[in-house]
Amino acid sequence: MLGFMDYVQNAFFSASHWNPDNSYGTLTATARALLDFDTPRGLRLNVSSLSSPNSATSYTLGSIGVVDGSLSYLYSSLPLKTHSKSSDIPLRNVIQGYRQLLDLRRPDEPWWWEIWHQGKRVDRRDALLYGRLYLPASTLEGLYLRRLSPTSQLKISCVSDSRLKSGGTILALFQRDVGKYSTEYLYSTDSALLGVRGLYNFGADPRSGPPSPPETDKVEEVAVGATTGPVAPGTSEAPPSQGGLNGRFSAGGELYYGLLNQSGGMSTGIRFATLPRHTGFPYTMTLTLNPLMGNLSSTYAVKASPSLALCSRFDFNVYSYESDLQVGMELWRRRTKTVEEEAVEWAYGKMGKVRSEDEDVAGVLKARVDQEARVGLLWEGRLKELLYSCGVIIDCKRRDSVFRAVGLELQYSS
Repeated sequence: MLGFMDYVQNAFFSASHWNPDNSYGTLTATARALLDFDTPRGLRLNVSSLSSPNSATSYTLGSIGVVDGSLSYLYSSLPLKTHSKSSDIPLRNVIQGYRQLLDLRRPDEPWWWEIWHQGKRVDRRDALLYGRLYLPASTLEGLYLRRLSPTSQLKISCVSDSRLKSGGTILALFQRDVGKYSTEYLYSTDSALLGVRGLYNFGADPRSGPPSPPETDKVEEVAVGATTGPVAPGTSEAPPSQGGLNGRFSAGGELYYGLLNQSGGMSTGIRFATLPRHTGFPYTMTLTLNPLMGNLSSTYAVKASPSLALCSRFDFNVYSYESDLQVGMELWRRRTKTVEEEAVEWAYGKMGKVRSEDEDVAGVLKARVDQEARVGLLWEGRLKELLYSCGVIIDCKRRDSVFRAVGLELQYSS
């Protein structure tokens, strides 16, 4: 489950019309959400608040042998119109699962961002500041995010920790997204690392379509791992009658080199994902290759029903001939409707309105298993005013200690 600060950061992307899914870094996001989900360890409590549309705070307290915690603060120059109470936040916006790609949206025109007053431009680029202090380790994290134009943004993140070399590290990332393709350039003080990566989408160019001015009065949400529901930032659903393919084929790669250790690396990958106008089961297929290490990875995920998603991943190394197979699933549980709720839904249908799919969701069960008989189980949902995640990791081959980890995480926000 996403933390509150990550949820607020996604709201910033949505409000500034940035599409985080159109990036090489999210090429295998669906498989990672279904197979690499984090299982809580020990007991952890998060208390957060969006005290104003521009600022948020969060406090975390955990117990894994010793008591630890963290303090977080976030500031956004752009007012964020989003649900902040844990009782109102749509579950599909904080639970990562199958990601339904939507049609690409044409980038905003630069003059849409201009604000003039008495013959002078007074507009400023939106920015987000975030800081987190871990206790008692005294580790400090920082993030500076700034939108430079409708198609670019700058992201600088840093970590200060005495246990790290040179006492910390800084990572600078410049991103450019024009819809048809996206590029990213990065520099890290760790080994003086330089890198570049990009993603290209085959098919129609969204820049050739008619412009669609953004709606400023609408409360925008980020649907993370949702098949239906709110439109993700930087996208717009195409009408069912629109011609063309019912899916999107994308290809990308990354290349990086460390100046200090004089070593580099690279990877490449392709993805095919169905779009909302696809009449069959939504599915996503990816294939990634690291030629230097010889690693080949293929994934396949399918939305078998509105409540069930299945995923598999096969990894193979062409040098050592080692392989690994993982399968996973997510199953959404829906609430049992009362007679009154069925009457309200009938009334909504008569008025031509569709109720949000999240109103009937009670929680989700995630499960994964690999060829070494290691099983991971995670249950996420809402109880009254609390969001919770409870999970367990089981190693079936270790008879003396089958349960490797058990944990419970509670989140409350206002």
